[in-house]
Amino acid sequence: MKKLLFQFDTDAHASTFDTVVAYDGGADHVIGHANVSPDNVGGLVDGCIFTRAPKDKKNTAIFIGGSNMAAGEALFKAVQKQFFPGFQVSVMLDSNGSNTTAAAAVAKIASSTRLAGKQAVILAGTGPVGQRAAAMLALEGASVTITSRTLANAEQACAAVKQRFGVEINAVAAPDFDSRAAAIANANIILATGAAGIELLKPEHWQNHPHLEVIADANATPPVGIGGTNMMDKGELREGKIVWGAIGFGALKLALHRACIGKLFDSNKQVFDAEIIFELAKQMA
Repeated sequence: MKKLLFQFDTDAHASTFDTVVAYDGGADHVIGHANVSPDNVGGLVDGCIFTRAPKDKKNTAIFIGGSNMAAGEALFKAVQKQFFPGFQVSVMLDSNGSNTTAAAAVAKIASSTRLAGKQAVILAGTGPVGQRAAAMLALEGASVTITSRTLANAEQACAAVKQRFGVEINAVAAPDFDSRAAAIANANIILATGAAGIELLKPEHWQNHPHLEVIADANATPPVGIGGTNMMDKGELREGKIVWGAIGFGALKLALHRACIGKLFDSNKQVFDAEIIFELAKQMA
């Protein structure tokens, strides 16, 4: 029986990236739907859950994507509300690649140093990757700070993390190089999750840092987010710090995404969100 993955995308077009990775992850056919919302998803879910016998339902799965994590989370909940005993299929949420990217970055950081008790700063961390990474670090026992250009944006992100994951995150306004350097003064871990092509720190801000142990940068578009690092860094030692670049941990991100897709077809009751995806990432890292 064919393994069918239904890709419910909240954007105007279903992601080609997610489609390619789905095939590489083991799906026999990927059926993409765009502009999917909680209001119109009901019939699509019904088509997934009513068409195959109980023993065969594991061969149908749902992937929720799109560029907007808030929209993806709402759709994720709406899909699961359609399920009832005996009629459900596995489902995965990875809007904008946020869960798999954050999980891969934090898993590589965790492979480089103990997280419990450490001070971690996520630069430009108000986006979905930053928020998910903040939660994962905090759940591992780190004290986490999110920076943003404005305090209001940072506080809003911290509130969203607390609401979803139940962890406390610190908010700091850091609109320029000097304020970002001040924000990392006591950091053991830095993760940059800013916009593509935006430099957040210069080399002199971290190279002689006395407490810093690990740096990770999710930006793969020059200039990288943390000057003096390389997007290809795979746990490279630079100035006494372990550095992970976007491509460096990106290999794990792709492998993780593929592995999650494959596991969706192990049974019809898999629910893959940040926590489950992160646990798998730690095993793979």
